[in-house]
Amino acid sequence: MENKGEGTEAQKYIWEGAIPLQIHLHESEVTTLPTPPPAMILAPRIGYLPLLAQKVKPFFSNSLPPGVDTIWFEYNGLPLKWYIPTGVLFDLLCAEPERPWNLTVHFRGYPGNVLTPCDSEDSVKWSFINSLKEAAYIINGNCKNVMNMSQSDQLELWRSIMDGNLNSYLRISSKLKFGILVDDFSIQLNISSPKSPESTQNADGPAPAKTGRIPVRLYVRTINEDFDELEDAPVAESWDRISYINRPVEIHGDGKCFTLYDAITNLLPEFFGEKLPPKDDVSKEEVEVEQRLSPEETNKSNTEQSGEMLNEGIVSGSVSDGAEIKLLRIQGIEPKMEIPFAWVVNNLMNPEHFLHICVYVKIQEPIAI
Repeated sequence: MENKGEGTEAQKYIWEGAIPLQIHLHESEVTTLPTPPPAMILAPRIGYLPLLAQKVKPFFSNSLPPGVDTIWFEYNGLPLKWYIPTGVLFDLLCAEPERPWNLTVHFRGYPGNVLTPCDSEDSVKWSFINSLKEAAYIINGNCKNVMNMSQSDQLELWRSIMDGNLNSYLRISSKLKFGILVDDFSIQLNISSPKSPESTQNADGPAPAKTGRIPVRLYVRTINEDFDELEDAPVAESWDRISYINRPVEIHGDGKCFTLYDAITNLLPEFFGEKLPPKDDVSKEEVEVEQRLSPEETNKSNTEQSGEMLNEGIVSGSVSDGAEIKLLRIQGIEPKMEIPFAWVVNNLMNPEHFLHICVYVKIQEPIAI
């Protein structure tokens, strides 16, 4: 069953969601007096920061020094990874939501040692398509439907994301035949929303739960300091303390309610006393995905993995060893852990069909001997 029609109420909420930004030009790039005022811009949650270039540059073009423009952003001195959706960056780096979100923009001095190259909108587009292929392989075992998209469909899909057009997106993405997860438990959550596809399509009776593999991108901030209030959470000073994990979740239709808690225990067995899957099994899937990508995409994937995938040395504790999940956030929401995972996936996933989950984990510092 595919997502068709107008989308669920939750999907509309996500697609219409935006983050107010207050963007300052870095002082090293200001060549005029007075200093230009900050730019105030609404950034779509599902969008990407480089796509704001055409809106941001006019505010500062008269103040820039001579040179070639290569836009990048930072927050509290931390360069922001452009291929992570804007809403995910906000959820990950602002434990206490900051509105407006104060960012610094640069047009010079691209930090190539921290960020992968982003030359234009095409870089963002192909990063998105690459993620879509990866999601397709995880869900269907192949990415043929994405590879075989017509140029016009591919362009319309990308344009729907640029424009925030959910109806257009659903129309095109339905051709990819990803399907949606259906179970009796998530159906109950949609009964109060008569326009949602699940409630209308299952009016004659609930469909059986569907077995499926869910593409998940997990961002884990490991924190040593304890804090009770979100506003007291420490600032992320380096990406070294943030683990970026691709780890699919497998759902079995066994008649039980597979909850968000169940998914998190599968995603983070390090914190629940369970054994991690063998590294060989994980790398086999990554190799199979890469075999279906172009050489340029494979090279980019290897670059990201080498610098940003999970450092097992960072995340090594378990609940019994004192690790504690302090915050879990998806699409700006802090959902209850008992919510059916199928509902979370169908309603809160991003357009490239990955579910992005941000987690703050407190771990104890090892005792120096």
